[in-house]
Amino acid sequence: MRRLFSLLALCLALVLGAAPSFAADAAHGGQIFSANCAACHMGGGNVVNAERTLKQDALEAYLADYSSGHEAAIAAQVTKGKNAMPAFLGKLTETDIADVAAYVEEMSSKGWA
Repeated sequence: MRRLFSLLALCLALVLGAAPSFAADAAHGGQIFSANCAACHMGGGNVVNAERTLKQDALEAYLADYSSGHEAAIAAQVTKGKNAMPAFLGKLTETDIADVAAYVEEMSSKGWA
């Protein structure tokens, strides 16, 4: 049902010439994060490269375009991967990736507390 509404919203946005916007589900993103990301990023850390954490200051320093769109920059990193981080496009849906990005942004703004 959620996908049907997303598809309808996309079609309506295209007809009206507006950019579609979907509300990401941070709670669902937390579940996806626990199952796919927490092994390397538990508590917002990084077991592979200690400097590249998921803390807000590190995201600002290391993610391209973070200043112009936090969740979009996080989603791009999850989608494409980089260096030791694998790409998750194909393993996760675009909706799952958007939800993970919302969760990471929410937690980073709270200091992962």
